[in-house]
Amino acid sequence: MTEHYYSRKPSTDSNPVKWQSELKGNTFRFKTDSGVFSKKEVDFGSQLLIETFELNADAGFILDVGCGYGPIGLSVAKAYPDAMVHMVDVNERAITLAKENAAENKVDNVKIYESDRLFGVKEKGFNAILTNPPIRAGKKVVHDIFEQSFLHLGEGGELWVVIQKKQGAPSAMEKMKELFGEVEVEAKSKGYFILKSVKC
Repeated sequence: MTEHYYSRKPSTDSNPVKWQSELKGNTFRFKTDSGVFSKKEVDFGSQLLIETFELNADAGFILDVGCGYGPIGLSVAKAYPDAMVHMVDVNERAITLAKENAAENKVDNVKIYESDRLFGVKEKGFNAILTNPPIRAGKKVVHDIFEQSFLHLGEGGELWVVIQKKQGAPSAMEKMKELFGEVEVEAKSKGYFILKSVKC
């Protein structure tokens, strides 16, 4: 298998870049690098998920699965300062960048740590779990994330997923419906779907 952003230790040479982005009403400065997902800009799917997401409480616990260098988790943490946002990724380079970006943008209501899927996440009872899943890692990994998210959510907790129609939105919807009993399409744009399921 060729290496991609789902690799634990990217072997591609480091070539960091910095740039600025406006997300959920706040301006962020991001440092990114080779071997992480969407190095040069916040990808459209993540942007759509960030702008569509609404926390169903004033505070609580949120989990960003596959956080990369941090755009989803950090923008949500900044938008909901009374929440605690856990951010996890299998990619060690991405985790290092996410921690640097949290410091650079003065976001301190986050916990950033390494985890393959949710295997390294000890806490349960999250109010919301967000993911732009690693499609290239294969359907099993993506469905593992959905299954493990169901177990880590509290009652009334929500799973938010961004996925392209051509990259498996129909099967993702089927899996989420199987696990949660329902799935809603919260937004659609340019072939991307924002899906939400609630744990009852």
